[in-house]
Amino acid sequence: MIYNVQIKVMPLKDLLDPQGKAVMGGLHNLGMNGVQDVRIGKHITLQVDAESEAAARDIAEEASRKLLANQVMEFYEIEMIS
Repeated sequence: MIYNVQIKVMPLKDLLDPQGKAVMGGLHNLGMNGVQDVRIGKHITLQVDAESEAAARDIAEEASRKLLANQVMEFYEIEMIS
């Protein structure tokens, strides 16, 4: 069966996000001074052929851990979607 999986990869909260800081500076230059913080991450969608939802989640977990996220600098969240 085919399962759709969304993976959100974001920088760790304690680490500086240079991309986010650059975007925040641009927003402030545009007069949007109410923006207090910007964090830039990745949104990844996988279609996984697996025997069960749990097996699809395991595949997404392994892909995230081994390739999609740098766990030294990023965290990830996995969501099964319909």
